[in-house]
Amino acid sequence: MKLLTESQRQTLIENGRRQTEVKGTPDEIDFEPVVKLFNPCGAGTWLLTEIDPSDETVAWGLCDLGMGFPEFGTVSLTELAAYCGRFGLGIERDLHFKARGPISRYIEAANKADCIVEDV
Repeated sequence: MKLLTESQRQTLIENGRRQTEVKGTPDEIDFEPVVKLFNPCGAGTWLLTEIDPSDETVAWGLCDLGMGFPEFGTVSLTELAAYCGRFGLGIERDLHFKARGPISRYIEAANKADCIVEDV
């Protein structure tokens, strides 16, 4: 399975372009997550909001490796796509994910629960 659909990829890149214009100012944008990726045989979960327009292999989002310390930061799309876990399964895209609010709400909920939760 492809990590991102073409539509998701374009939305993430556009979000990255828009964020670059206001980065470091009070006008930074609190995007809704565009896509949820997960490890079907492990605890890893990623809610991605944007792709770095200067390096389209790097995405921004809420990253949770299942160790109790979810954080908002960057993740390598190349590494996620190359990952091969148990039973030969790679990282998958949640086909049923629908964002329920901006990433700040997911970050707040994750900090309280020590993991990504969808009930925000």
